[in-house]
Amino acid sequence: MRAVEHYLDQVKSDIDALLDSLIPAEDIEPQSLHAAMRWSLFAGGKRIRPAIVLAVGEALGGSRAELMSTAAAIEMVHTYSLIHDDLPSMDNDDLRRGKPSCHRQFGEATAILAGDVLQTQAFKTIAEDGLLTADVRIKLISLLAAASGSPGGMASGQQLDLAAEGNVVPLEEIERIHQQKTGALISAAASAGTMIAKGTDEEFTAIDKYAKKLGLLFQITDDLLDVTQGSLELGKTAGKDASANKATYPTHLGIEGTRELAKKVRDQAINTLAPLKGDSEILSGLAMFVVSRTN
Repeated sequence: MRAVEHYLDQVKSDIDALLDSLIPAEDIEPQSLHAAMRWSLFAGGKRIRPAIVLAVGEALGGSRAELMSTAAAIEMVHTYSLIHDDLPSMDNDDLRRGKPSCHRQFGEATAILAGDVLQTQAFKTIAEDGLLTADVRIKLISLLAAASGSPGGMASGQQLDLAAEGNVVPLEEIERIHQQKTGALISAAASAGTMIAKGTDEEFTAIDKYAKKLGLLFQITDDLLDVTQGSLELGKTAGKDASANKATYPTHLGIEGTRELAKKVRDQAINTLAPLKGDSEILSGLAMFVVSRTN
């Protein structure tokens, strides 16, 4: 576990430095927009998705330099999705990463624009990455667009999640919702790392299975934390899922049943890495980290 925690610390430092160079400074007009972007982007996230890009790519022999811009772009898209998810018309959350959410700090209109710019800046970052061939950049842009949109991406997952509020939803539908809302971007991060590292068909298959399990594990743990942790520990409002009548794993399985499912999916994620010839210690460690996290 220490190895992966050290890896995540290193990734966070490297990615934050790159993001700082890619996002307009607060003293550039319009200042409020750029301040809002930076407020959310540098609010203290763990940078799990960039770490997946780097860990997958490096496990397959890829160069960190070639992986970095795409990893940063995926973090921009993730942060944009958090800003929009917190809006009053969506999940209506006042806290994010222990701070007032973007719309609470800067107003709803500016928060929407901040999310918009982070999303478009992500595609610009990949498009202008001179370390990658044009063919790879086009494929990465298509991959990220599909993971962000609909059908099958974050936007469709959010819509399905909103539609499920207050309804009795079977476990299969909960998994489908979260494979899109949470899992799609995690899968895109893993596929991007494989693509940049020029992975084989066998490696693509193994990594895709791993990412799907990891995305599911992330959401199972999120659901569990929402009912077992306080707002201070979570950095966001605890108990929001229950108060919004959202479809969650604890609702169906209870707390202990959800913990058992998390352990099962963690083991499945790790087992999918068996075909890889490279060092997959960090990838296994990420699955262990996700299931043991407290926020």
